[in-house]
Amino acid sequence: MNKNNSFIILGSTGSIGVQAIDVAKQNGIYVEALSAHKNINMIEKQARMLSVKACAMADESAAKELKIKLADTNIRVYIGESGICEMIANSNSKTVLNSIVGQAGLMPTLQTIESKKKLALANKESLVVAGEIVMANAKKNEVPIIPVDSEHCAIHQCLNCGRKNEIKKLILTASGGPFYNKTSDMLKDVTKQDVLSHPTWNMGAKITVDSATLMNKGFEVIEAMHLFDVNSDKIDVVVHPESIIHSMVEYIDNSIIAQMSSPDMRFCIQYALFYPQRANAVSSNLNLAQVGKLTFGYPDFDTFSLLSSAFHAAKLGGALPAVLNAANEVAVSKFLSGNIKFRDITNIVNEVFYSMESAKNIHTLDEILLTDKMTREITEKMILSK
Repeated sequence: MNKNNSFIILGSTGSIGVQAIDVAKQNGIYVEALSAHKNINMIEKQARMLSVKACAMADESAAKELKIKLADTNIRVYIGESGICEMIANSNSKTVLNSIVGQAGLMPTLQTIESKKKLALANKESLVVAGEIVMANAKKNEVPIIPVDSEHCAIHQCLNCGRKNEIKKLILTASGGPFYNKTSDMLKDVTKQDVLSHPTWNMGAKITVDSATLMNKGFEVIEAMHLFDVNSDKIDVVVHPESIIHSMVEYIDNSIIAQMSSPDMRFCIQYALFYPQRANAVSSNLNLAQVGKLTFGYPDFDTFSLLSSAFHAAKLGGALPAVLNAANEVAVSKFLSGNIKFRDITNIVNEVFYSMESAKNIHTLDEILLTDKMTREITEKMILSK
């Protein structure tokens, strides 16, 4: 194990975090530190297996319990969001993989940039909530942000084929989720199990729900806009159920460059960790003859109107994307806990979002975070009143 080539995994108990550990093991990379929300048993096992130097728990009571469980080791346990940021600042690693779910990943992203560490970004909400601020800080500190999302990982590679002023369109592909070609009426009584049965990707519950509503694709539009410094009107979404082409770039000569691979997030994780070099494969090879055919279609903006809302948020900017994210995080949580139905997610999020359009005029971090808090409170009250 090469301890000179180490990195930190934030969100280590989630789907991306678990796969990142697999990538590290296969490549002989040392994982110096881990963070999680409150999955104590899993992070304890990971910490012991990897012999990490530190762990951080966002949940304070979970952190205190983990500290007791690891008392027989030299592993330092950090507490809360501030503890995660302190762990990043104190680390010797030059790379941080941020796979925390939701807005909770924003401050660790900013700390990574402040600490001048390479950021392998799987927390799209950092850019959705405060993209202008994150990218400005990254530029100021000369910190590279390498995307881990499969779509942005693909675009990152395709952009090597041309200059920025030659870009005509960024084309994000979407699997369509479990309800592709379904109408709104057909989604009236879908169950939680139906929603979590994604046809091609194995992901955590929250992102799987977002994929079913196409909210995830909407967030990816906003993420791409900031990552690659393009206007939202230069971004298209195309449905591609096979999930073989992960995204494309169209240039001004009408040529389209696509990146293809088997749908396996370990490739994207490895790409981000090793960039600008490539490493030997950790995922299966792609056999196009076995795939047989690739199909494409237009997204249904009427049934999955959160995608339209995301384009609207991207165009107007300010804190509107943060409003969209905050309302969605609350609604998805309520759906997963059985308090609302699947279609309610879209209806509630849109109602909150379009009632707060004045947030487009908000640009500072403190005001954005205050707007996020206010949006969550408004969404909670709206759900309780229904």
